[in-house]
Amino acid sequence: MFNNTFNLDYIFNRMNFEDTEEAYRLKTNNELYRALYLYRLIANNTLVAIGSKLALWALQLGLPISGLFKRTVFKQFCAGAAKEDSIKLVSRLADLNVKSYMHFAAEGQKSEAGMDTSLEKTLETLSFSKETQALPFTVFKATSLGPFALFEKKSNGVAFNKEEQAAWDRMLERVQKCCSYAKKLNVRMLIDAEESWIQAAIDEIAEDLMETFNRKQTLIFTTVQMYRKDRLSYMTALLQKAEAKGFTTGVKLVRGAYIEKENKRARELGIPSPICESKAATDINFNAALDLILPKVDRCNLFIGSHSESSILKVTQWMKVHQLPNDHPTIWFSQLYGMADHISFNLASLGYQVVKYVPYGPVKDVIPYLIRRAEENTSVSGQTPRELNLIKKEIDRRKVKAVAG
Repeated sequence: MFNNTFNLDYIFNRMNFEDTEEAYRLKTNNELYRALYLYRLIANNTLVAIGSKLALWALQLGLPISGLFKRTVFKQFCAGAAKEDSIKLVSRLADLNVKSYMHFAAEGQKSEAGMDTSLEKTLETLSFSKETQALPFTVFKATSLGPFALFEKKSNGVAFNKEEQAAWDRMLERVQKCCSYAKKLNVRMLIDAEESWIQAAIDEIAEDLMETFNRKQTLIFTTVQMYRKDRLSYMTALLQKAEAKGFTTGVKLVRGAYIEKENKRARELGIPSPICESKAATDINFNAALDLILPKVDRCNLFIGSHSESSILKVTQWMKVHQLPNDHPTIWFSQLYGMADHISFNLASLGYQVVKYVPYGPVKDVIPYLIRRAEENTSVSGQTPRELNLIKKEIDRRKVKAVAG
């Protein structure tokens, strides 16, 4: 376990998250002003709450709202509607030593045709990943390959009927195709975490895949959302299982993306929320998971999906204390495209392994993802003001430079 009380000055002398010139090198002036406008809107909790409900309602009714999203949150958080748009962005990021993982971000597919399309897009992304070192990972969301309702049944131990079992088997076939192709191409595969009431089924699939594929190298990564109260015990059990059965683990460690949805469901059902009662409690849980995993990075590949400066600094200090190089092959840092650029690009400038999540897809299909991004920014205390302040700082810096120039 590493020391939780560390010398911030020691780290800050080498990593300056206030360096906005480095953080926003990828952004044009127009893109910065658009981001400033958007984050000012997101800072209004009431507006985001009402807007999210109206957007989902309009989506269900088939109303034409794609144009509004495309001009605002889509441009900030998505690479574009097509894979080709993402490829252009991936190349620009790679020029700044930031790698990517692309994802066709259509969620909750309900038709077999939609699930087959998600499979096709994942396989396409894998193929492209093999052609460039800028895409060391790819990802799939289980509910894009199989029906949500079946994951819920499986997680609750409810038996399938004949038709449901056939649909479940088709989902497993899609998953197997993804992972087998990833192994063939030697590309790492991330499996997204989802809502708590379907996660047990996803955990079971992810563990089976790690046991199968993570023998000689770590190809399969599960995702663990540390805002859940039970995830530290789950992590402990997973590491013990891997050691006993002789496979390595890949863990994408995140705080979690369904805070509002989880708490709302718990209230409606009259059950205790599975989510930590505060951000501070989540932070404690997250950092305890780092304590657990970091001493085992020879057997547990760590993918840190975090926008928390303190957690990032905690890891970089541990690496320095234990004399691990910045580009250590089993430690990766990741942030979402459109967010936390001050972390991503400043880490990359010092040679750490940084990966941006780059989603793409038709606007109407990625609206649920975009709504989560807006809600996430309002629910995490201090995140939106931090983004706003840094964007304004960079705009002011460029104005001064232009006048002096």
